[in-house]
Amino acid sequence: MPKTIYLLLITISILTGCSTPTAQKDTPIKESPPIVKSVDIESPETFTLDMEEWLLPKKNSRVRGAPITHVMLHFTNNALRAPQDPYNIEEVYSLFEEYEVSAHYMIDRDGEIYLLVPEERAAFHAGKGHLLNYQDYESGLNDYSIGIELLAVGTSEEMLSIMPAEIYDSISPSDIGYTDAQYASLKELLDDILHRNPLIKSDREHIIGHDEYAPVRKSDPGDLFDWSRIGY
Repeated sequence: MPKTIYLLLITISILTGCSTPTAQKDTPIKESPPIVKSVDIESPETFTLDMEEWLLPKKNSRVRGAPITHVMLHFTNNALRAPQDPYNIEEVYSLFEEYEVSAHYMIDRDGEIYLLVPEERAAFHAGKGHLLNYQDYESGLNDYSIGIELLAVGTSEEMLSIMPAEIYDSISPSDIGYTDAQYASLKELLDDILHRNPLIKSDREHIIGHDEYAPVRKSDPGDLFDWSRIGY
C-alpha cells in the first residue's frame, strides 16, 4: 500500500523511458542496450510536491545512463480485465509488477500523484520507437525520459486492438478520457519536473505522447487528451 509523503525532490549531479502496463500490454519489446556514461548536469534549486510514494521493485527499472531531455505521457487502465472498475489502483499497480514495466509517476482519476520510480533511475515505459530529431535515441528513450501514466481509457478506435468492442461498450462513459483533476495535477507535476530538469524544454518537441514515439503500436495518450489543458 502507498504511504503519504511530502516529497522533497532534489536534483543530483547525475540525472539519471514502458509499454503501457494495462490489459492492453504488448509482449515486452527488446530495447537498445542501456547507455552507460558519465553525465554531469547543473543542479537547479529544489522543488517540493505533495504525492504518494509507492515504489515499484527495482527490477522494474535500472540506473539511468543519460541526461533527462524528454517527458513521455501515457494512459493505463485495467479495462480489459475489469471494464466496470478499470481504475482499481492496486490492480493497475499489479500490472506493472506482472509485466515488469514501469513509469516514474502515475496520476489517478482524482488527481492523486504516485511516485513509482525515482527520476535518477530509468523506468521501462518507452520501449521501441524513434524521434525524428533525436536519431541517437532510437529505441533507447527510457534513458533520456521521464514517464507519466494517467489512469484513462481512449477512444473505441484506439482501444480496438486491445479489447473487443463489446467490452469497450460496457465501460461507463464517465471512465472514458481524462478528468479535470488529472489535468490540474499533470500541469503541476510537469512544472515541477521542468523546474528541476533544465534540459527538458517546455514545448511539444520535448513533452511528447507515447503515440508520437511509437505510432505503429501505441495510441496513448490519444485523441481524447487535450494538450491545451497543460499549456501546449
